Amino acid sequence: MRIISLNVWGGSIHAPLITYLAGAEADVLCLQEVVRSAANAPEWLEYRDGNVVLPQRAHLYDEIAAVLPDHDGFFCPFARGDLFHGGRVFATEFGIATFVRKSYPVIGQAVDFIHGRFSPNGWGEHPRSRNAHCIRLFDYTGGFSVTIAQLHGLRDPAGKGDIPARHTQADALVELIERVWPGDERLVVCGDFNVLPESITFEKLGRLGLNDLVTGKGFSDTRTSLYPKEGRFADYMLATPDIVVERFEVVEQPEVSDHRALLIDLA
Repeated sequence: MRIISLNVWGGSIHAPLITYLAGAEADVLCLQEVVRSAANAPEWLEYRDGNVVLPQRAHLYDEIAAVLPDHDGFFCPFARGDLFHGGRVFATEFGIATFVRKSYPVIGQAVDFIHGRFSPNGWGEHPRSRNAHCIRLFDYTGGFSVTIAQLHGLRDPAGKGDIPARHTQADALVELIERVWPGDERLVVCGDFNVLPESITFEKLGRLGLNDLVTGKGFSDTRTSLYPKEGRFADYMLATPDIVVERFEVVEQPEVSDHRALLIDLA
């Protein structure tokens, strides 16, 4: 089973991103910063927040789904706000998406907010709402089940250090996982955590037996050259000891976002 986690950056690097996802041969794709706009929206829109202007691919979720016909898709928005095309405004959903190869049946799942609540009428104030998605799959070939959770952690304009909201977020994530994971089988947790390696988040997840593969295997950078700032950690992938890792990679090429993809092959 191959699992890939990637913050897709709203599809800003659209063509290389779609090509990569179509050819990655992932059984499970855990994607963050996914956009889904109304059918009448043009292909490209802009996110505007003060001096920050970012191109967003309006129909990104549908475009990814189209190149993954052998997967079931789950889109989990945490807000609907305005994106722009010149002077025109388009209400757009923003969130996380999980794609699962159809040969792996989903036998349990839960999605819920780990910070804030759904915002239907705008992006809201920082730190904005965030959710997580947890699924339990069965592997017919191996004869076992595995639980996979993904999240996009809250963004604090002051940085990635621990704040009370991140403590609460970690507790909410553990509670969500425990709704789905029976506690005696393989567990993988991944995503754009938006925290530093010393965050209390990892202490709390460690109580579930999870260990981070990014720092544990000596990687020190989960960002691409498209990210110009200091602080190169954002994305993590954690696994329980019963996960036999055949391959783990923080993907350097191709660069399809300002985040690198995390790839794990389970033996």
